[in-house]
Amino acid sequence: MTNYRHLGWLTAALLLSAIRIDAGDRTKAPTPIAPVPASNQVEWQQRETIAFIHFGMNTFHNLEWGDGSAPASDFRPSAIDCEQWARVLSEAGMKEVILTCKHHDGFCLWPSQFTDYTIAHSPYKNGRGDVVKELSEACRKYGLKFGVYLSPWDRHQAFYGSPAYVDYYYSQLHELLTRYGDIYEVWLDGANGGDGYYGGAREKRTIDRRTYYHFDRARQMVSALQPHAVIFSDAGPGCRWVGNERGYADATNWSFLRSKDVYVGYDKAEELTTGHPDGDAWVPAECDVSIRPGWFYHASEDSLVKSPDELMEIYYRSVGRNGLMLLNVPAGPDGRIHDADIRSLMGFRARLKAELGHNLLRGASVKASDVRGDQFAAARTVDGQYDSYWAPRDGVTRATLTLTLPQATAINRLMLQEFIPLGQRVRRFHVDYQLNGRWVPVNPGEATTTVGYKRLLRFPTIRTRRLRITIDDARACPCINEIGAFMAPDKL
Repeated sequence: MTNYRHLGWLTAALLLSAIRIDAGDRTKAPTPIAPVPASNQVEWQQRETIAFIHFGMNTFHNLEWGDGSAPASDFRPSAIDCEQWARVLSEAGMKEVILTCKHHDGFCLWPSQFTDYTIAHSPYKNGRGDVVKELSEACRKYGLKFGVYLSPWDRHQAFYGSPAYVDYYYSQLHELLTRYGDIYEVWLDGANGGDGYYGGAREKRTIDRRTYYHFDRARQMVSALQPHAVIFSDAGPGCRWVGNERGYADATNWSFLRSKDVYVGYDKAEELTTGHPDGDAWVPAECDVSIRPGWFYHASEDSLVKSPDELMEIYYRSVGRNGLMLLNVPAGPDGRIHDADIRSLMGFRARLKAELGHNLLRGASVKASDVRGDQFAAARTVDGQYDSYWAPRDGVTRATLTLTLPQATAINRLMLQEFIPLGQRVRRFHVDYQLNGRWVPVNPGEATTTVGYKRLLRFPTIRTRRLRITIDDARACPCINEIGAFMAPDKL
């Protein structure tokens, strides 16, 4: 069978549709409704859970934000076990790891040729260490994508705030994009300017966050050197901050932003939690949160690691609300992830598998109120194939799907997915189940608005043979590629 993956999701979908037309079926695929994602954005969202590792000078000073005054010699781990990081995160189900290559203090975890404030001037491996290299290689070994965080703000450099610093920043970004193999995400933090050491000046510096960094240069550089990578910032363009650091998206979550309004350091963070329903750019939400109260390791927080149940709650309110879950797991001064974090991560992995690992609807009978053709039949929603989907005829924005199981089944979770390569379409929907011959809502009182890549509903356990999903309103004919029903246990 021909592999169309290299063409991108949207191109492949349209090409496959054309092939089916040539085979004698004259039904056309729905026309994409803008904005639509690029292929790397679809692949990014399919990772669902990814990891952050905050590690650097702050780790050795018990700080969250260092001011850039600590000498490079203060970075002194006896060892760093990047293979342990990658192995643990892979076993926890993470698909990507992003490293804080340079935080706001300006200290670089790689031997940058543009400054002496780097790992090369520390005692680690007698100045021959390179944590970026060690982790990128460990990620490849364990099948993880690798991403880089390079803070635009630099509290160490004396020339921060001048045009020369901007050139310095992009010189360092070029190093990261060209030395370490494939990069899949570039993280641009929204913290821009303020108090710092600044080479001994010890003052506050303010920049115009809209214009100072010339972020178009970052977009052009990433596109040229690492075309698979998505860029994270308040404004994207690959993915956006969700507007909080609790890992939660809103129940209504559009993958759109108004590109002319939002910028890095955007001052209306509450809008980022829902997106803009009238947005012109596809910029889905990345929901960042730390497994600990802080982002860097602090021994005082060893007893405050989020539990598997807390992480599961975050999953439902991030991935389950059309977002991606970015979980920070900091390494300690010994260069390893702490056992308390590992226990929680493995408990989370087990909980996720127990709650959502077995789709009770695989093979169920599905009927739709409207279908545009055989290749878009209702049964496509339970075949487990991402690229197949149900769609009604053009102009149909209200429709129902009725699913019948072989026997009465206990259910307390429901999943819906839209085929996002053709755009996010559903504005509002509701779900009923059949009880004693009557249709009853499964989740009375819960907002059921957008779907997007994935929507997960939780409700008290019901027992039924029949479920009915009603799309009440959509921007264009809905395209649903997967429906799932699950029975989550109360306890493992």
